[in-house]
Amino acid sequence: MNNLIKYVDAVCNPKPAGEFPSFKAGDTVNVHVKIQEGNKVRIQQFQGTVIQRRNPSSSGETFTVRKVSKEVGVERIFPLFSPSIEKIEVKRKGRVRRARIYYLRGKQGKAARIKELR
Repeated sequence: MNNLIKYVDAVCNPKPAGEFPSFKAGDTVNVHVKIQEGNKVRIQQFQGTVIQRRNPSSSGETFTVRKVSKEVGVERIFPLFSPSIEKIEVKRKGRVRRARIYYLRGKQGKAARIKELR
């Protein structure tokens, strides 16, 4: 039964897991997303801090990215194996002690900074 689930996951995943760089909560990433407007397709970038990764190493893995745009917090959830994701760039590695950093939602400005991993 377990082998069957792994087989279905391997067949259903459009992209191999090694195609994206490794990132975790606290990292700043730039996600290139395909946006379709009418019959045209363009690529939009969404840069922010990864808040969480959910369902690791499965075909339903998602990650949440948060950014602050004009003093308003914007969060977006991306399925990792979505065909609409063109690429993911890791801009900065963050040093956090938690897997889900929801506490950033209540902070703003300098209080919302994350130390960089060196």
